[in-house]
Amino acid sequence: MARILITAGPTYEPIDAVRFIGNRSSGKLGSNLADRALELGWEVRLLLGPNAQVPDEQGVEVVRFQSCQDLEDALAEHLDWCDCLVMAAAVADYRPKPDEVNTDGKRRRTGDDLNIALESTPDLLAGCSKNARQDQLLVGFALEPRDRLESSALKKLAKKDIDLIVANPLETMDSNTIDARLIGNESRGLSFDEQTDGPMSKEDFASWLLGHLDALVSQRCDRMHSCTESN
Repeated sequence: MARILITAGPTYEPIDAVRFIGNRSSGKLGSNLADRALELGWEVRLLLGPNAQVPDEQGVEVVRFQSCQDLEDALAEHLDWCDCLVMAAAVADYRPKPDEVNTDGKRRRTGDDLNIALESTPDLLAGCSKNARQDQLLVGFALEPRDRLESSALKKLAKKDIDLIVANPLETMDSNTIDARLIGNESRGLSFDEQTDGPMSKEDFASWLLGHLDALVSQRCDRMHSCTESN
């Protein structure tokens, strides 16, 4: 039985005990993927962010996270378990610097302007790529305006050094539908480019995507097995 690790939802990067920097990701797609993967016979672990839609299926193992650091720690713990990682979480690009954060108290409003210094968060998927086994399939997402969607997706595919990327337009966030393109990394042996047949529900897209991933995971496992036997 193949094992899939899915991340979903936003990260909340704390400013103080009550405030945070976050985004509008609903986690719908990741939870839909988790439900459908379980129905198709995968073993499923879902790393799920705050205020995100939970899966319907009871058999999905859910691990909660709040911040980018929490998710980084969870990926380090669970990556080796899976055959396929689907990184659908919307991870913050920036977070307050440590000396700007006061999680024990609340910033008081003074009436003056407030400036908070931010630092870049680590590229979690690129980090997973460096630590992954050769037999693991790594899938990322590119959420961009339509006019630069393809170019951005191809750049991310190469920069993160992953197997596949789902290119989907910005309006997908917090929507019930998705109109996406699945692109493979030729440098990793995947000459693959498939477009959905127009907008579809995230439930239907989950089935569409998992159908492709199931076939690709099987192909990679067979190829790795053949290489092992020949050696």
